[in-house]
Amino acid sequence: MIILLAIPVAVFLAYKLLKWFPMTSTLFRIVYTLYTKTPLGYLFHLHQLNQYKSSHDQPHSNVTAWTCNGIKIIPIAICYDNYSYLIISLGNKQAVLVDPSDPDTIKEVVARENVKLEAILTTHKHWDHSGGNRALQAHFPGIAIYGSPIDNIPSLTHPVEDNDVIRTGSIKFTAIFTPGHTLGHTVYLLDGAPFDVPDSLFSGDLLFLSGCGQIFEGQPSEMLHSLQMISVLKDNTLLWPGHEYAAKNLMFALTIEPNNPFIRSKLDSVLALRTNKCNTCPSTIGEEKSYNPFLRTHITDVISAVGLDVLPPEQNENLHASVLKALRERKNNFK
Repeated sequence: MIILLAIPVAVFLAYKLLKWFPMTSTLFRIVYTLYTKTPLGYLFHLHQLNQYKSSHDQPHSNVTAWTCNGIKIIPIAICYDNYSYLIISLGNKQAVLVDPSDPDTIKEVVARENVKLEAILTTHKHWDHSGGNRALQAHFPGIAIYGSPIDNIPSLTHPVEDNDVIRTGSIKFTAIFTPGHTLGHTVYLLDGAPFDVPDSLFSGDLLFLSGCGQIFEGQPSEMLHSLQMISVLKDNTLLWPGHEYAAKNLMFALTIEPNNPFIRSKLDSVLALRTNKCNTCPSTIGEEKSYNPFLRTHITDVISAVGLDVLPPEQNENLHASVLKALRERKNNFK
Protein backbone atom coordinates (compact mmCIF):
# COMPACT_ATOMS: atom_id res chain seq x y z
CA MET A 1 0.00 0.00 0.00
CA ILE A 2 2.80 2.43 0.88
CA ILE A 3 4.45 1.70 -2.45
CA LEU A 4 1.19 2.35 -4.33
CA LEU A 5 0.74 5.67 -2.55
CA ALA A 6 4.35 6.63 -3.20
CA ILE A 7 4.18 6.13 -6.97
CA PRO A 8 1.91 9.12 -7.73
CA VAL A 9 4.02 11.28 -5.43
CA ALA A 10 7.15 10.18 -7.27
CA VAL A 11 5.54 10.98 -10.62
CA PHE A 12 4.50 14.39 -9.31
CA LEU A 13 8.01 15.21 -8.14
CA ALA A 14 9.53 13.95 -11.38
CA TYR A 15 7.05 16.05 -13.37
CA LYS A 16 8.10 19.15 -11.46
CA LEU A 17 11.73 18.39 -12.30
CA LEU A 18 11.12 17.87 -16.02
CA LYS A 19 11.88 21.49 -16.89
CA TRP A 20 15.50 20.78 -15.98
CA PHE A 21 15.78 17.88 -18.41
CA PRO A 22 15.71 17.97 -22.23
CA MET A 23 12.79 16.24 -23.92
CA THR A 24 15.22 13.75 -25.44
CA SER A 25 16.39 12.56 -22.01
CA THR A 26 15.43 9.14 -20.68
CA LEU A 27 13.88 10.61 -17.53
CA PHE A 28 11.65 12.91 -19.54
CA ARG A 29 10.43 10.08 -21.76
CA ILE A 30 9.70 7.83 -18.77
CA VAL A 31 7.72 10.46 -16.88
CA TYR A 32 5.93 11.63 -20.02
CA THR A 33 4.90 8.05 -20.77
CA LEU A 34 3.60 7.59 -17.22
CA TYR A 35 1.66 10.85 -17.51
CA THR A 36 0.07 10.14 -20.88
CA LYS A 37 -0.39 6.37 -20.90
CA THR A 38 -1.16 5.30 -17.32
CA PRO A 39 -3.74 6.23 -14.64
CA LEU A 40 -0.94 8.01 -12.79
CA GLY A 41 -1.29 10.93 -15.18
CA TYR A 42 -4.96 11.29 -14.29
CA LEU A 43 -4.14 11.13 -10.57
CA PHE A 44 -1.56 13.85 -11.09
CA HIS A 45 -4.15 15.95 -12.92
CA LEU A 46 -6.60 15.58 -10.02
CA HIS A 47 -3.83 16.58 -7.63
CA GLN A 48 -3.19 19.72 -9.67
CA LEU A 49 -6.88 20.66 -9.66
CA ASN A 50 -7.22 20.09 -5.92
CA GLN A 51 -3.99 21.91 -5.16
CA TYR A 52 -5.12 24.96 -7.10
CA LYS A 53 -8.57 25.06 -5.50
CA SER A 54 -7.16 24.67 -1.99
CA SER A 55 -4.72 27.55 -2.46
CA HIS A 56 -6.78 29.97 -4.59
CA ASP A 57 -10.17 31.53 -3.91
CA GLN A 58 -10.60 32.78 -7.47
CA PRO A 59 -9.93 31.44 -10.97
CA HIS A 60 -6.73 32.47 -12.71
CA SER A 61 -8.63 34.95 -14.90
CA ASN A 62 -11.78 37.08 -14.74
CA VAL A 63 -13.30 35.98 -18.00
CA THR A 64 -15.61 37.89 -20.31
CA ALA A 65 -17.93 35.99 -22.62
CA TRP A 66 -17.97 36.89 -26.31
CA THR A 67 -21.55 37.25 -27.58
CA CYS A 68 -22.66 38.26 -31.07
CA ASN A 69 -25.66 37.53 -33.31
CA GLY A 70 -26.94 34.50 -31.41
CA ILE A 71 -23.62 32.82 -30.60
CA LYS A 72 -21.93 32.96 -27.20
CA ILE A 73 -18.41 31.78 -26.41
CA ILE A 74 -17.47 31.53 -22.75
CA PRO A 75 -13.83 31.02 -21.77
CA ILE A 76 -13.69 28.96 -18.58
CA ALA A 77 -10.57 29.48 -16.47
CA ILE A 78 -9.28 26.15 -15.18
CA CYS A 79 -6.47 25.45 -12.73
CA TYR A 80 -3.34 27.61 -13.07
CA ASP A 81 -3.63 28.78 -16.69
CA ASN A 82 -5.89 26.49 -18.75
CA TYR A 83 -8.96 27.53 -20.70
CA SER A 84 -11.93 25.36 -21.54
CA TYR A 85 -14.66 26.83 -23.74
CA LEU A 86 -18.44 26.60 -23.80
CA ILE A 87 -19.97 27.52 -27.16
CA ILE A 88 -23.70 28.23 -27.06
CA SER A 89 -26.26 28.71 -29.81
CA LEU A 90 -28.55 31.15 -28.02
CA GLY A 91 -31.52 30.42 -30.27
CA ASN A 92 -31.97 26.82 -29.14
CA LYS A 93 -29.67 26.76 -26.07
CA GLN A 94 -27.58 23.93 -27.51
CA ALA A 95 -23.96 23.94 -26.40
CA VAL A 96 -20.61 22.35 -27.16
CA LEU A 97 -17.57 22.13 -24.87
CA VAL A 98 -13.92 22.29 -25.86
CA ASP A 99 -11.25 20.68 -23.63
CA PRO A 100 -13.20 20.45 -20.34
CA SER A 101 -10.47 19.41 -17.92
CA ASP A 102 -12.29 20.25 -14.65
CA PRO A 103 -15.73 18.60 -14.61
CA ASP A 104 -16.96 20.32 -11.44
CA THR A 105 -16.29 23.80 -12.76
CA ILE A 106 -17.77 22.85 -16.13
CA LYS A 107 -20.98 21.53 -14.56
CA GLU A 108 -21.42 24.79 -12.66
CA VAL A 109 -21.10 26.86 -15.84
CA VAL A 110 -23.44 24.60 -17.84
CA ALA A 111 -26.05 24.80 -15.06
CA ARG A 112 -25.70 28.57 -14.78
CA GLU A 113 -26.18 29.03 -18.52
CA ASN A 114 -29.12 26.58 -18.55
CA VAL A 115 -28.08 24.94 -21.80
CA LYS A 116 -28.29 21.47 -23.29
CA LEU A 117 -24.78 20.09 -23.61
CA GLU A 118 -24.54 18.15 -26.86
CA ALA A 119 -20.86 17.42 -27.42
CA ILE A 120 -17.29 17.63 -26.16
CA LEU A 121 -14.45 18.42 -28.56
CA THR A 122 -11.04 17.32 -27.28
CA THR A 123 -7.92 18.72 -28.92
CA HIS A 124 -5.51 16.16 -27.47
CA LYS A 125 -4.94 13.55 -24.78
CA HIS A 126 -3.09 15.56 -22.13
CA TRP A 127 -5.12 15.47 -18.94
CA ASP A 128 -5.27 19.25 -18.57
CA HIS A 129 -7.41 19.17 -21.72
CA SER A 130 -9.17 15.80 -21.52
CA GLY A 131 -9.36 15.19 -17.76
CA GLY A 132 -13.08 15.94 -17.44
CA ASN A 133 -14.32 13.66 -20.21
CA ARG A 134 -15.16 10.60 -18.12
CA ALA A 135 -16.95 12.47 -15.34
CA LEU A 136 -18.93 14.58 -17.79
CA GLN A 137 -19.90 11.52 -19.81
CA ALA A 138 -21.31 10.01 -16.61
CA HIS A 139 -23.12 13.25 -15.72
CA PHE A 140 -24.51 13.85 -19.23
CA PRO A 141 -25.46 10.37 -20.55
CA GLY A 142 -25.24 10.04 -24.30
CA ILE A 143 -23.00 13.04 -24.82
CA ALA A 144 -20.80 12.79 -27.91
CA ILE A 145 -17.05 13.07 -27.28
CA TYR A 146 -14.94 13.91 -30.33
CA GLY A 147 -11.19 13.66 -30.82
CA SER A 148 -8.43 11.99 -32.76
CA PRO A 149 -8.24 8.18 -32.44
CA ILE A 150 -4.45 8.53 -32.66
CA ASP A 151 -4.33 10.34 -29.34
CA ASN A 152 -6.06 7.89 -26.98
CA ILE A 153 -8.69 10.45 -25.91
CA PRO A 154 -10.50 9.39 -22.70
CA SER A 155 -14.11 8.22 -23.26
CA LEU A 156 -13.91 8.92 -26.99
CA THR A 157 -17.20 8.13 -28.76
CA HIS A 158 -16.74 9.88 -32.11
CA PRO A 159 -13.26 9.60 -33.68
CA VAL A 160 -12.48 12.41 -36.12
CA GLU A 161 -10.08 12.79 -39.01
CA ASP A 162 -8.80 15.83 -40.85
CA ASN A 163 -11.61 17.94 -42.38
CA ASP A 164 -14.41 16.02 -40.68
CA VAL A 165 -17.46 18.21 -40.06
CA ILE A 166 -19.21 18.18 -36.68
CA ARG A 167 -22.75 19.58 -36.53
CA THR A 168 -24.97 20.34 -33.55
CA GLY A 169 -28.00 22.29 -34.69
CA SER A 170 -26.69 25.53 -36.15
CA ILE A 171 -23.24 25.01 -34.60
CA LYS A 172 -20.78 23.62 -37.15
CA PHE A 173 -17.12 22.76 -36.58
CA THR A 174 -14.44 21.44 -38.91
CA ALA A 175 -11.73 19.26 -37.39
CA ILE A 176 -8.20 20.11 -38.56
CA PHE A 177 -5.46 17.55 -37.91
CA THR A 178 -2.45 19.39 -36.45
CA PRO A 179 0.24 16.98 -35.17
CA GLY A 180 3.31 18.30 -33.41
CA HIS A 181 2.44 18.88 -29.77
CA THR A 182 1.08 15.33 -29.76
CA LEU A 183 0.80 12.94 -32.70
CA GLY A 184 -2.99 13.22 -32.80
CA HIS A 185 -3.47 16.87 -31.90
CA THR A 186 -6.58 18.27 -33.57
CA VAL A 187 -8.01 21.79 -33.58
CA TYR A 188 -11.60 22.81 -34.26
CA LEU A 189 -12.77 25.63 -36.53
CA LEU A 190 -16.22 27.02 -35.69
CA ASP A 191 -18.08 28.21 -38.79
CA GLY A 192 -19.24 31.75 -38.12
CA ALA A 193 -21.36 32.04 -41.29
CA PRO A 194 -24.67 30.81 -39.75
CA PHE A 195 -24.39 33.64 -37.21
CA ASP A 196 -22.84 36.22 -39.55
CA VAL A 197 -19.73 36.44 -37.34
CA PRO A 198 -16.05 35.59 -37.94
CA ASP A 199 -14.94 31.97 -37.70
CA SER A 200 -13.39 30.87 -34.41
CA LEU A 201 -10.42 28.55 -33.98
CA PHE A 202 -10.13 26.51 -30.78
CA SER A 203 -6.44 25.76 -30.95
CA GLY A 204 -5.67 23.68 -27.86
CA ASP A 205 -1.90 23.53 -27.49
CA LEU A 206 -1.05 24.14 -31.14
CA LEU A 207 -1.21 27.93 -31.19
CA PHE A 208 -1.28 30.43 -28.34
CA LEU A 209 -1.44 34.18 -28.36
CA SER A 210 2.11 34.92 -29.58
CA GLY A 211 3.25 31.35 -29.00
CA CYS A 212 2.94 27.68 -29.89
CA GLY A 213 2.92 24.44 -27.94
CA GLN A 214 5.96 22.40 -27.09
CA ILE A 215 6.80 19.65 -29.55
CA PHE A 216 6.40 16.68 -27.24
CA GLU A 217 5.78 13.92 -29.79
CA GLY A 218 6.11 15.22 -33.33
CA GLN A 219 8.95 16.76 -35.29
CA PRO A 220 9.58 20.47 -35.92
CA SER A 221 8.65 19.90 -39.57
CA GLU A 222 5.26 18.51 -38.49
CA MET A 223 4.60 21.41 -36.15
CA LEU A 224 5.63 23.83 -38.89
CA HIS A 225 3.18 22.26 -41.32
CA SER A 226 0.40 22.40 -38.72
CA LEU A 227 1.08 26.07 -38.01
CA GLN A 228 1.22 26.85 -41.73
CA MET A 229 -2.23 25.29 -42.21
CA ILE A 230 -3.61 27.58 -39.53
CA SER A 231 -1.86 30.67 -40.87
CA VAL A 232 -3.86 30.50 -44.12
CA LEU A 233 -7.20 30.81 -42.32
CA LYS A 234 -9.04 34.10 -42.73
CA ASP A 235 -7.26 36.96 -40.99
CA ASN A 236 -10.38 37.80 -38.96
CA THR A 237 -10.61 34.26 -37.54
CA LEU A 238 -10.82 34.52 -33.76
CA LEU A 239 -8.18 32.55 -31.85
CA TRP A 240 -9.20 30.82 -28.61
CA PRO A 241 -6.10 29.08 -27.17
CA GLY A 242 -5.81 26.43 -24.48
CA HIS A 243 -3.74 28.50 -22.02
CA GLU A 244 -3.31 32.03 -20.69
CA TYR A 245 0.30 32.51 -21.76
CA ALA A 246 -0.03 35.83 -23.59
CA ALA A 247 2.14 38.13 -21.46
CA LYS A 248 5.15 35.84 -21.23
CA ASN A 249 4.86 34.85 -24.89
CA LEU A 250 4.92 38.48 -26.00
CA MET A 251 7.88 39.23 -23.75
CA PHE A 252 9.71 36.38 -25.48
CA ALA A 253 8.64 37.64 -28.91
CA LEU A 254 10.15 41.01 -28.06
CA THR A 255 13.55 39.35 -27.56
CA ILE A 256 13.30 37.96 -31.10
CA GLU A 257 12.02 41.11 -32.82
CA PRO A 258 12.75 44.06 -30.51
CA ASN A 259 11.88 46.55 -33.27
CA ASN A 260 8.50 45.05 -34.15
CA PRO A 261 5.90 47.69 -33.17
CA PHE A 262 3.04 45.17 -33.22
CA ILE A 263 4.66 43.17 -30.41
CA ARG A 264 5.12 46.20 -28.18
CA SER A 265 1.58 47.42 -28.81
CA LYS A 266 0.04 44.02 -28.09
CA LEU A 267 2.18 43.53 -24.99
CA ASP A 268 1.03 46.87 -23.58
CA SER A 269 -2.58 45.86 -24.20
CA VAL A 270 -2.11 42.43 -22.63
CA LEU A 271 -0.33 43.78 -19.56
CA ALA A 272 -3.19 46.22 -19.01
CA LEU A 273 -5.68 43.35 -19.17
CA ARG A 274 -3.64 41.14 -16.87
CA THR A 275 -3.40 43.91 -14.27
CA ASN A 276 -7.06 43.10 -13.58
CA LYS A 277 -6.62 39.38 -14.33
CA CYS A 278 -8.76 39.69 -17.46
CA ASN A 279 -8.58 37.04 -20.16
CA THR A 280 -6.53 38.06 -23.18
CA CYS A 281 -8.36 35.89 -25.71
CA PRO A 282 -9.43 36.11 -28.39
CA SER A 283 -6.84 37.47 -30.74
CA THR A 284 -7.11 36.94 -34.49
CA ILE A 285 -5.07 34.99 -37.00
CA GLY A 286 -4.22 38.26 -38.74
CA GLU A 287 -2.89 39.71 -35.50
CA GLU A 288 -0.87 36.59 -34.77
CA LYS A 289 0.90 36.79 -38.11
CA SER A 290 2.11 40.27 -37.18
CA TYR A 291 3.74 39.39 -33.85
CA ASN A 292 3.81 35.63 -33.18
CA PRO A 293 7.37 34.46 -33.93
CA PHE A 294 6.19 30.88 -34.53
CA LEU A 295 4.11 32.12 -37.48
CA ARG A 296 6.99 34.27 -38.70
CA THR A 297 9.71 31.69 -39.38
CA HIS A 298 9.97 33.10 -42.92
CA ILE A 299 10.80 36.62 -41.74
CA THR A 300 14.45 37.63 -42.17
CA ASP A 301 14.70 39.30 -38.75
CA VAL A 302 13.39 36.15 -37.04
CA ILE A 303 15.76 33.90 -38.98
CA SER A 304 18.71 36.10 -38.05
CA ALA A 305 17.62 36.34 -34.41
CA VAL A 306 18.09 32.59 -33.92
CA GLY A 307 21.50 32.63 -35.61
CA LEU A 308 20.57 31.10 -38.96
CA ASP A 309 21.24 32.31 -42.48
CA VAL A 310 18.66 33.06 -45.13
CA LEU A 311 18.73 30.33 -47.79
CA PRO A 312 17.58 30.11 -51.41
CA PRO A 313 13.81 29.59 -51.83
CA GLU A 314 14.16 25.89 -52.72
CA GLN A 315 15.68 25.24 -49.28
CA ASN A 316 13.19 27.31 -47.29
CA GLU A 317 11.09 24.41 -45.97
CA ASN A 318 14.03 22.90 -44.09
CA LEU A 319 15.15 26.37 -43.02
CA HIS A 320 11.77 27.28 -41.58
CA ALA A 321 11.63 24.01 -39.62
CA SER A 322 15.09 24.77 -38.24
CA VAL A 323 13.96 28.27 -37.26
CA LEU A 324 10.91 26.84 -35.52
CA LYS A 325 13.05 24.33 -33.64
CA ALA A 326 15.47 27.06 -32.55
CA LEU A 327 12.62 29.32 -31.45
CA ARG A 328 11.02 26.54 -29.47
CA GLU A 329 14.30 25.69 -27.72
CA ARG A 330 14.82 29.34 -26.82
CA LYS A 331 11.27 29.65 -25.53
CA ASN A 332 11.72 26.52 -23.38
CA ASN A 333 14.62 28.26 -21.63
CA PHE A 334 13.03 31.72 -21.45
CA LYS A 335 12.45 32.97 -17.89
